[in-house]
Amino acid sequence: MSALPLEEFARRRRALMNMMGEGSIAILPAAEQALRNRDSEFRYRQDSDFYYLSGFTEPEAVICLIPGRPQGEFVMFCRPRDKTQEIWNGRRSGPHGVVADYAVDEAFLIDELDQRLPQLLQGCAKVYCAMGARPGFDRRLLDAVQDLRARARTGVHAPGEFLMLDHLLHDLRLFKSADEIKLMRKAATISAQAHRRAMRACRPGRFEYELEAEILHEFLSQGCAAAAYNSIVGGGANACILHYVDNRERLQDGDLVLIDAGAEYDHYAADITRTFPVNGRFTPAQRALYDLVLAAQAAAIAVIRPGAHWNDPHDAAVRCLTTGLRDLGLLQGEVDELIANAAYRPYYMHRTGHWLGMDVHDVGDYKVAEQWRELEPGMVLTVEPGLYIASDAEVEPRWRGIGIRIEDDVLVTRQGHEVLTAAAPKQAQEIEAWMRGEG
Repeated sequence: MSALPLEEFARRRRALMNMMGEGSIAILPAAEQALRNRDSEFRYRQDSDFYYLSGFTEPEAVICLIPGRPQGEFVMFCRPRDKTQEIWNGRRSGPHGVVADYAVDEAFLIDELDQRLPQLLQGCAKVYCAMGARPGFDRRLLDAVQDLRARARTGVHAPGEFLMLDHLLHDLRLFKSADEIKLMRKAATISAQAHRRAMRACRPGRFEYELEAEILHEFLSQGCAAAAYNSIVGGGANACILHYVDNRERLQDGDLVLIDAGAEYDHYAADITRTFPVNGRFTPAQRALYDLVLAAQAAAIAVIRPGAHWNDPHDAAVRCLTTGLRDLGLLQGEVDELIANAAYRPYYMHRTGHWLGMDVHDVGDYKVAEQWRELEPGMVLTVEPGLYIASDAEVEPRWRGIGIRIEDDVLVTRQGHEVLTAAAPKQAQEIEAWMRGEG
């Protein structure tokens, strides 16, 4: 069961159904189990939208929300209890269990879906669903609608409008409740401790995967089911590969190592990146670039507050990075012109952040009516500027092969912002002291 109270899930369902209105139905299937190879499956993780509305973590399930339905607005189809299957694969809730434990109004066996779905659809003018996400399920839904249309002469009314559920649901998910923020703080705290552990364990000659193991040990030992995403541990020039996940090479004396790793705690993600010297001491060139990225991150975080726009942190980071690159001699020209021409792009080619929540790249529109979205309390975003100087870049040799990213998770509050991941060291002198065993 989730750490969130049942009322939290009920509140979400009420909010969604209020937006849908009567005469509508929302239908959402659970995530499918995925084979890893032959008869071995990947560890199951529930679809985030499905979990957001139900708190239910089993596969082979479908939820229907039907505002104003007399027999109950929250309907679920699920697997039956099965003694043999439960011995092999774990406990199941069954229809009685989901009613008792998940506040479901009415529950049926998943094998009854095709039979009962036309009845639930009958009289609904609008169907909200994630059309296109699960083609197999889409066909079953369309078959049910076609069944109703075939009986039109008997007075049966079939839905006439299909709408994307994402449009309503993902806007709800963008704003985190107090209970959700508690879980995200926990994920952030565990992730920060994992990064500290990796820094302490780092030394020349160790392998990237050994630091990944330190990270995962901390996640799992503190109650996380898994990492929120595939961890990046890139030593030396590997840090210039933005989504490097091989994590197989030996760490070299004199190089930096970039670790991008975050825990998932009770379905909520953290996302932290730290970059530090393998031997515990920055070289002058590394320190110059590191301090520039840190200054850019500080500039970006400083503008986060209610009423600011989504792109404001990115603009602040770009201006700081471009000015610093010009001052270091890596760019030449006037700062405004360099920004207008995106002259920084060879060294900084990604955005400064993304939404964060149940998914590491969480849902929610970045623009509304073609304008950058205003930040509001309850939103959580990452702030992650970086610099990546390729090994073959036409710059002075001292800069080559250096990749740096610094990332934190930031909650928009009524007063301004809160950095959820502040416990992970990021000042250069703080990192060096921690790696020496101080503190």
